[in-house]
This record gives sequence, structure tokens and C-alpha cells, in this order.
Amino acid sequence: MEFEDHAYTYTTYDKVNTMEFTYKLSPKETEDFVKLRVSNNFLFSGKRNTSMWAWRAILKHMGLQKKMTHCQAAKKWENLKKKYKELKNPPEGVKVFPEMWPYFTLMDDAMEGRLEGSAIILKPLSNNQDNDFLPVIKPKRKKASMAMPSPTPVVAGLREIEVSLNGDEDDEVTQEGSQKIERIMEEVDDDRVMIESERRVMEREKQVMEREKQVLQRERAVLDREIAALDRDRASLERERATIEREKAVMERERSMLEKDREALNRERLALEREKARLERLNESKERTEEVREDGCEMTDSKVMDRRERFLKLFEKLIEHF
Repeated sequence: MEFEDHAYTYTTYDKVNTMEFTYKLSPKETEDFVKLRVSNNFLFSGKRNTSMWAWRAILKHMGLQKKMTHCQAAKKWENLKKKYKELKNPPEGVKVFPEMWPYFTLMDDAMEGRLEGSAIILKPLSNNQDNDFLPVIKPKRKKASMAMPSPTPVVAGLREIEVSLNGDEDDEVTQEGSQKIERIMEEVDDDRVMIESERRVMEREKQVMEREKQVLQRERAVLDREIAALDRDRASLERERATIEREKAVMERERSMLEKDREALNRERLALEREKARLERLNESKERTEEVREDGCEMTDSKVMDRRERFLKLFEKLIEHF
């Protein structure tokens, strides 16, 4: 969507001094400036002086009628559109960074019609309010005369040529020069704003990188401490493993000794079992011998008693005979 300012007809309002001071809009004022221009596009009808009074209405609403002229406002708008078009549609092979220009998104919304109705609708101003605005400085008319000597002495005297640099031609040259200077100043200001924006972005990125560097340094210190702790734990584990290996070797030796002791116990048990069997056999033979002895003793005692009884009987008989 294009928002064209209709060309002014040559009037005294369009004559701007090339040394005229240009007020610099703040970012907030620039945003309001663009929104008011888009929302009040109907005021720029193309009729005589409508563009002038439309810009004056916008400047008065913003309170800038004593700081900017309608010509400067129109030039500001043209410079914004030119900068937007250069970034939106750059020449082939040229790399641009639209996001570095702080007004690219604003102008993109304006050119695409997304800002229509975003600002108050203004009423046209009357022609009798001319004193409320910053006056437009009229350039001085210049008059120059040149005396040109005749190239040959054949023509007597001098030929005088008078060139008048006034009227419409003077106004056109002055306006064109003023517009060029305004455009250059706007471009310089926009470039400076872009450079400042880039510098602030770089400063923020530098600060972010510094913070990330500090975070990385702290994390590296933490990692170094953790690595040192892991090294200590690994050394401790190595010592414990060595201790376990030594204990394992001792247990292997003790197990081999226990195996030997077990074999010795088995041998002793076998010897004891054999001794037990031998003793049992001896005991059995002894018991049999004792039984035999007891039987023999009983037979001997009976014989002795018999003999004693016979002896007693014989002794009694002898006593009886005597």
C-alpha cells in the first residue's frame, strides 16, 4: 500500500532555507507520526495546499507545530518510505539487515495497511490558523550580472549579460537543494540510529557473552572439582581393590590350609575307625575268653566242694571210730 504525498504547487510555503534547523523525532514521536499519517490518509486529497494543511494538522496534534514545518514532515515521511523500500526490496546481490533498523516493523505495518485506524482521525485546519505554525523561511532572491569581454577587438565595448536567479526557477533550485540536504540529513540520522542500534545490540550480545563466559568458567571450576573428587574416589577404589586382592589371596591360602586339614582329619578318622574296629574285635575276643574262664571257675569250685564234703564226711567217720 502506497501513501503518496501530492506534490505541492509552487507557493511561498514550499520555499525552505537550506540551512533551516531540522527537529529530530524521538522513537515514540516517530511511531505516532507514522500512525497519524496512515490513519489520516484521506486528508491528502491532492487538491491545492491540502497536503500542507494535512501535515500541519498532524504536527499540531503532536505538539510539534513550532518545531517542524510541513515540508520537513513531508520529507521525513518520504525518507522513511525510501529507507523501508531499500530494506524491503534491496538490489540483487545486496545483503541487508531490516531488523537492525528500529522502524522497519512499524513501516512494514504502515505500508501493508495494518496501522489504519491505529490513531485518532483529525479534522482539516482552516487557512486562518497560519500563525500557529513554524514559519517557513523564504530564500533571498539572487541577482547576478556578468560582464564578458569580447573575444576579439573587432567588437567594441563589453557585452553585459544579466542572469536573474529568481522566480519559479529560483524556487525550484532552492527547493531541490533543500530536499537533497534534508534527505541527506535524514539518511545520516537513520544511519546513525541504525549504528546506535547495532552498537546497543552488540553491547547486549557482549554482556550476554560475558555472562555466559562467567557461567562457563563456574561450570568448568565445578567440573574440575568433580574430576578431582572422581580421581580421589578412583584412587580410593584402587586401594580397596588392592586390599580385596590381598584378602582374597589370604583367603585362598587359608582355604588351601583348610583343605589340607580336612584331608588330615579324614585320614585320622579312617585310622580311628580302623582302631575302633580292632578294639571291638579285641573286646569281643576278650569277652569270649572271660566267659570261658567263668565256666571253668564254676566247674573247679564244684569239684572243690565235693572233695571238701567227702573229706568232712571222712573226718566225721574217723571221729566216730575213735
